[in-house]
Amino acid sequence: MTNISIEDVRSLARLSALHLDDDEAATLTHDIERIITYFGQLSELDTDGVEPTYYGMDLMNVSRDDEVVQDVNPERLTSLSEGGVVANQVKVPKVL
Repeated sequence: MTNISIEDVRSLARLSALHLDDDEAATLTHDIERIITYFGQLSELDTDGVEPTYYGMDLMNVSRDDEVVQDVNPERLTSLSEGGVVANQVKVPKVL
């Protein structure tokens, strides 16, 4: 079991810009030791023959082909603009 001192916890708290009182530092010392012990147990597991995974679910990206659908008349849209069409571009009011 790895020993974490209260000074280690206070140093981590200082780096994280956290203020801890004595009770909180003592509690976190115990919690961090338990977490490190748990990771030690995980490192003892035999993972030979286990394929690495990056995501727990078997999902696939579903995509479709882009299809141009012309259901709006471009001339009608450009006629609705205040500035009309200039040099084959729709002129719009200034934003700034």
